[in-house]
Amino acid sequence: MMIAQAEVTSPAAPSAFFDRWADMATWPEWNTDTDWVRLDGPFVPGATGVLKPKGGPKVRFVVAALVPDREFTDVSTLFGARLTFRHLVERTPAGTRVAVTVDLTGPLGRLWNLVLGKGIKASLQADLDRLAAVAAGRGADTARQGAA
Repeated sequence: MMIAQAEVTSPAAPSAFFDRWADMATWPEWNTDTDWVRLDGPFVPGATGVLKPKGGPKVRFVVAALVPDREFTDVSTLFGARLTFRHLVERTPAGTRVAVTVDLTGPLGRLWNLVLGKGIKASLQADLDRLAAVAAGRGADTARQGAA
């Protein structure tokens, strides 16, 4: 089930978004729900890592799909469910369009939606807006002001 979606258009090149996603240690600069993220190796399809959400337990994830400048999909394993963040990037005449969808699947998906869904829905657009500002070189402070 899809639990959230967000979209932004930015003057930044697609590679600027992929550079930020690959540098997972900096995710807390634009993703307010994240304490830290660690990737076990290079940013490639099949790579694994651990993410620590604020107020929650550590979660293992895998880079399920990675097509440079086009798609980045990460899947977190929850007890009885899978949480998937799919990032699609497209160059348009207006700039770079980034669309993010968040899905929950598995037998306990509905339960996890009750636990996580509202928070993800509430923060996804603002986090993507901050990422777009950072990717465009405006910095997280500028994005926070724009999102406020």
